[in-house]
Amino acid sequence: MKKITGIEVQKRTPNRVNIYLDGEFAFGLSRIVAAWLKVGQELDEEKIKRLQVEEARERAFQQAMLFLSYRARSESEIRQNLRKHEIPEEVIEQTLERLRQDGLANDGQFARAWVENRNAFRPRSRRMMAMELKQKGLNEEAVTSALEDVNDEALAYEAAQKRAPRFKDLEWIEFRKKLSEFLARRGFSYPIIAPVVTRIWNEMHKDKHHFEEEE
Repeated sequence: MKKITGIEVQKRTPNRVNIYLDGEFAFGLSRIVAAWLKVGQELDEEKIKRLQVEEARERAFQQAMLFLSYRARSESEIRQNLRKHEIPEEVIEQTLERLRQDGLANDGQFARAWVENRNAFRPRSRRMMAMELKQKGLNEEAVTSALEDVNDEALAYEAAQKRAPRFKDLEWIEFRKKLSEFLARRGFSYPIIAPVVTRIWNEMHKDKHHFEEEE
């Protein structure tokens, strides 16, 4: 048995404390894990080991919460981040399960939110969004479900509307080239691009010569 002879708040990280056993520094703990400890209390090896396991879990959870504070993440992204911080695999899986139970890790919801965000701010093709989601570690089922209602024609038109004003002073051939290249970079195919570019041109030049959609 070892006796706790000191519990000191760390100067640089006040949410953590240093634990001293038998007059010597033993380990650091987050304050939430150390909440039930007090000077004079005796700890056997089993209790010390249990404390360290709880500390590893709490550290992993706090790191995951910090990572999630910037934006929503896929489970694969969370897992990779925890590995980067050298969290043991067993603790990573326990952390992910805790996040799932709290509704903070849900690949289906993440995929749908990602698609909604892309559609609202940076429209791109269904194919390109599928690639992005798979790069984030989402499985085929989550990707397919999130993209179920995506309409490439509507997205291409929306993206073209936002971009076309930059090319409004160009002649038709150059306008078509520039806008087509932009839509191609967003992942849209030629059968989608051609009629959209023609439609946008005609809408921007209502009083001028109209072009027919190319076959």
